[in-house]
Amino acid sequence: MEKKISYIKEIFTNCEENELDALIKEYSEDNRDSVKKIIASAVTRIEKLKKERARLETMKFFEKKYGECELICGIDEAGRGPLAGPVCAGAVILRKDVEILYLNDSKKLSAKRREELYYKIKELSIASSVGFSDNKRIDEINILNATYEAMKKAIEGLGKKPDILLNDYVRIPDTDIRQISITHGDAQSVSIAAASIMAKVTRDRLMDEYDKQYPEYGFAQNKGYGTKQHIDAIKKMGLTPIHRLSFVSNLI
Repeated sequence: MEKKISYIKEIFTNCEENELDALIKEYSEDNRDSVKKIIASAVTRIEKLKKERARLETMKFFEKKYGECELICGIDEAGRGPLAGPVCAGAVILRKDVEILYLNDSKKLSAKRREELYYKIKELSIASSVGFSDNKRIDEINILNATYEAMKKAIEGLGKKPDILLNDYVRIPDTDIRQISITHGDAQSVSIAAASIMAKVTRDRLMDEYDKQYPEYGFAQNKGYGTKQHIDAIKKMGLTPIHRLSFVSNLI
């Protein structure tokens, strides 16, 4: 007796990746067009996963290059450019044997994908941490130094001292940990990509909370960046306690 198309579609949809080959073989002689389409989709899924794994392998270049180091820590920031809110820095030490599919520069990912990866990184890393420098600190010491400060806080929050830091572009001053500065590192290193996701998700959540306090400024949408809506709100209603005075002096 032939199984219903809806049943076959459900088992293909909900199966684990390692079950796909067996399912394709099991239903390969079913000549119904709908089943053929389901199998074709499964084959496409397998091919996409192969491409994703190949992409991830290229992003492990620096982790392999410095593989003699036991604790490799990726460092990245989120929020250097906005007019409001903190700058956040992520620090992540990934396990060498772990696979986290779709790790990438956080700016290239949807908010939903970032949230999913955030929890996987927390679960599957050796250690992860996010450090902050608020808007007042940014005004006191400038955005670059505030970013360095946030990065140092993130490293301290790991609870383990890394053997090496893989940084997205910058070199952190006044640290005795070996550092490698990588241009566009969040797209070239899985460790830095993981750090960028941790920083971005954490900061976005903070800006969502600020949106509840100051709904007129649209922080849930603009995350503090200088969109037209945000700038118009500043000109109309003035500044909030989370605005960076050094960034908005020309607007007031």
